[in-house]
Amino acid sequence: MDHFLYRDGVLHAEDVAIPEIAAAVGTPFYVYSTATLTRHFRLFDEALEGMDHLVCFAIKSNSNLAVLKVLGDLGAGMDVVSGGEYRRAKAAGVPGERIVFSGVGKTREEIRLVLEGGIRQFNVESEPELIAISEVASDLGVSAPIAIRVNPDVDAKTHAKIATGKSENKFGIPIAKARAVYAMAAKLPGISVVGVDVHIGSQLTDLAPFEVAFTKVRELTLALREDGHDIRRLDLGGGLGIPYERSNAAPPLPVEYGAVIRRTVGDLGCEIEIEPGRLISGNAGIMVASVIYLKQGEGRDFLIVDAAMNDLVRPSMYDAHHDIIPVVEPAPGTEAQPIDVVGPVCETGDTFAKARGLTPLGAGDLVAFRSAGAYGAVMSSEYNSRPLIPEVLVNGDQFAVIRRRPSFEEMLARDSIPEWL
Repeated sequence: MDHFLYRDGVLHAEDVAIPEIAAAVGTPFYVYSTATLTRHFRLFDEALEGMDHLVCFAIKSNSNLAVLKVLGDLGAGMDVVSGGEYRRAKAAGVPGERIVFSGVGKTREEIRLVLEGGIRQFNVESEPELIAISEVASDLGVSAPIAIRVNPDVDAKTHAKIATGKSENKFGIPIAKARAVYAMAAKLPGISVVGVDVHIGSQLTDLAPFEVAFTKVRELTLALREDGHDIRRLDLGGGLGIPYERSNAAPPLPVEYGAVIRRTVGDLGCEIEIEPGRLISGNAGIMVASVIYLKQGEGRDFLIVDAAMNDLVRPSMYDAHHDIIPVVEPAPGTEAQPIDVVGPVCETGDTFAKARGLTPLGAGDLVAFRSAGAYGAVMSSEYNSRPLIPEVLVNGDQFAVIRRRPSFEEMLARDSIPEWL
């Protein structure tokens, strides 16, 4: 469920009409719903009710400070994968004890930053990283809490570019090596072993891979305790999918995901951490664009809009589907016709949809790309020297620009020409 609905024939974000926002900020733009962010966070929180737990929002899905502030004020922790994301979490008011640092390439500078600023735990991805954390922590005279990310070699049955739990993926330590690496960690200075971490991929629509992975984590936890390790925290990652195509069957609900957690590891007495991103922010945002031209081609027609692959790269990068709807609701009985929806970037890959059924639209009409709140703005760029597009947050009948569109002068000013030119 989200809060983007037609009212009196016009698409609204909560109680704000989309054309009102378009008139104020211009197109294209992203708009997020506070009510949807709140609802989706609470679904995860309630799914683990009665268990000691922390829901850590995966900042990589949407890193806008206002979005992080909404979730942080609800009690969310944050899962970060860079020093920059750590700084964003802290800037949004989230304390270090609610921040988990993941990622395969943590630098010593980043390790020092978070040890000095406060961190809940490092999710360690390799032996060299473990040594680096030990050395930096020892230099600072502190103890770094760590969980080791294990790779359970589980096929998440998701897109190859977002699968992370198979043996050929770059993430984590093979689960068969885990006991040896934990033994190594226990001997290192400046290291405090607190838990086990696993994450098998993103946009999962089947609970079976979670069950397999969490069962392996359970077996490993029991073995590590036999080895003398105080395993008191399990970070089970994120990855639960969202319904990008409204016509398809809905993915499992957070409460069903929570039931898998209870069934597999709920009796171990561990604090449970989960790291949802997409399911919290994905359907909490849409991208709105204007039609520039309707172009008739040889055997196909093109709807050219003012948003492009640099604004929303998922269709180009992942062949991802986003429902595209007119902002003004079509009259009952209006027939949809197949049309390619494309942007103005000079790439054939700048295509949002092929032969998509849409009711007739013309220049100046507004269209909305649903389920764009995750991996939309965060992956955008200024390719073709196109400015980053604004982000807007709606709360009831209020809206505010939470990232403005930069001017061309600001974009040009970031470059410099050497004196010899």
